Amino acid sequence: MPSTTTTTTTNIITTAPIVSTTLLEDRLFDDRYLSPEVQLNLSEGYKLNPLRANDYHRGYLDVLSVLTEVGSHTPESWKSQYQFMKKHNDTYFTVTITDEKSNRIAATGTILIEHKFVHKNGIVGHIEDIAVDASHQGKKLGLRIIEALKFIGQANNCYKVILDCATKNIPFYEKCGFVPKESQMAWYIVSQNEQKSHL
Repeated sequence: MPSTTTTTTTNIITTAPIVSTTLLEDRLFDDRYLSPEVQLNLSEGYKLNPLRANDYHRGYLDVLSVLTEVGSHTPESWKSQYQFMKKHNDTYFTVTITDEKSNRIAATGTILIEHKFVHKNGIVGHIEDIAVDASHQGKKLGLRIIEALKFIGQANNCYKVILDCATKNIPFYEKCGFVPKESQMAWYIVSQNEQKSHL
């Protein structure tokens, strides 16, 4: 009886590696300014990032709107502002915390780096625009943003980091290591269009 040979053919399908577009996306500053400790302390599903070129579509301005009036923006006006900040990214350090599941911004904050003559050409960090989306509050994201900005201040050799805040927020910032210092003053400049509207 002749022998029979059964041949099994295995189809091997090869695919190109999937590369996330977020890895290729332009970022405001280098990742070396991001605190590894802050990332470790974030709840699962959240990620610390520099401001990214496509954060307009991730709802960045919506998060800022919980803080103050943002005004109307277009993708073009966003791009113009982002490119200006990118060009001066030794001054502007904006960080975000992204909800990775929804790919939406959950929190943000900025530190501006000021070079001075006093204190032997000292450097001061100014914290601005701390905002946490209402649906993500209560998860210590504001604290993590402050910690991330303090890290950037230290990385830039600032001799101090300062901020302005509402009186009701003083206890929060004291928990972040800040102490009250003197007073805030402001002078608001009225534009010509606003002046005409009151005539």
